[in-house]
Amino acid sequence: MQNDFQIHIHKNLPFLKEGKFIIAISGGIDSVVLAHLCKRLNLNFSLAHCNFNLRAAESNKDEDFVLELAEELDVEIFIQNFDTEAYAKAHKRSIQMAARELRYDWFKELAEQLKFDYILTAHHADDNLETFLINFTRGTGLNGLTGIPMINDNVVRPLLPFSRAQIEAFVNQESILWREDASNASRKYLRNKLRHEVVPILKEINPQLLDSFQNTISNLNDTVGLIEDNLNNFAESAIVSNDAYGITYKISEFKKLNNPKAYLFELFKDYGFTEWNDIVDLLDTQSGKLVKSNSHRLIKHREFLILTDLGDLERNEESLLINDAVEDIETLIGKLSFDTVEGLFEVSKNTIFVDKDLLKFPLEFRLWKEGDVFQPSGMTGKKKLSKYLKDEKQSLVEKENTWLLTSDNKVVWVVGKRADERFKVTNNTKNRLKVEIQ
Repeated sequence: MQNDFQIHIHKNLPFLKEGKFIIAISGGIDSVVLAHLCKRLNLNFSLAHCNFNLRAAESNKDEDFVLELAEELDVEIFIQNFDTEAYAKAHKRSIQMAARELRYDWFKELAEQLKFDYILTAHHADDNLETFLINFTRGTGLNGLTGIPMINDNVVRPLLPFSRAQIEAFVNQESILWREDASNASRKYLRNKLRHEVVPILKEINPQLLDSFQNTISNLNDTVGLIEDNLNNFAESAIVSNDAYGITYKISEFKKLNNPKAYLFELFKDYGFTEWNDIVDLLDTQSGKLVKSNSHRLIKHREFLILTDLGDLERNEESLLINDAVEDIETLIGKLSFDTVEGLFEVSKNTIFVDKDLLKFPLEFRLWKEGDVFQPSGMTGKKKLSKYLKDEKQSLVEKENTWLLTSDNKVVWVVGKRADERFKVTNNTKNRLKVEIQ
């Protein structure tokens, strides 16, 4: 295995020979073998161990073991203790998910602070097969069936081509010590059920199961490449805009397709949506309908679908008060500036001119709300802002991002859209104020 590992690094991961990295070391057989193999190739690495404090004295014995291993290999080691159960409860996670989040967050923080180039984990071919089966049993798309990536950002998994049997044979041949985690034998977790009950049957049916699986994964990844190319081409024709309001897609492009649901799934699967039939129905439903996930919304607006981040709705909606001395102020939609000017210049949607003597300070910059009315420039009567936005065919997202500049609770400017007639500059105006949003 040592020779095969060396060839694998040279052929597929040559950057590890020049880089500096940490190995996630649990004390179990896989990570211990990875550490020994990297040491024998004289690679530049340190060890990083997480003590999750889940197995009482056994967790501390794992920590003691990896400390001794680091001394044996003559490499630096970093150890972090976690209260995993408290984290899982606070963040409403399973223990396994909590441990994963804590582990990877710490590894990435460690790599960033100490300038490590890569993080190495000891996932191998059997882990890859188990992950495939987990995703398959839970239901997934094509990406869920393409296995664990060997390289994902700065996380690298050098043992992916090697089987658990090869790792065990190497340990026995080299008399390498390692720690057994008793929880690996438990049938409580789905991964262990598959490992101990399902995979052995599959290997009995096909003794070359891992080789066949590797070929399947390779073919599926090739197919994913074709799909991504096709999706990118489709997105170029379907996306109208990508701005502060979200990503806007032309519905007509989806309706040209033989299977729009497949494209909708591939485009929006990473945004937490699960109700795919409801998303398909958006193509033909009335304007204003939407589908939500935990993190995003997909909104039907006339002939468009608009994807928005729900996090944008949690922004600070407190108003800003602006006194007479303010020249400019930063807002959530840009810098709002005020300049006293002598003449008149061109008015645009981002620039208006008002009679300063008609203003009552402090002015207020705030989001619009139901009940707001104003007198649109050029008109004699007042109009509800809700009616104005509807007449302007503003989408839900645009309405939610409509800001007002007010004076004594009277609208001076629907910012970026329309000024109010009551504050306009006339021939009798003595103090002209230029207001601009940039």
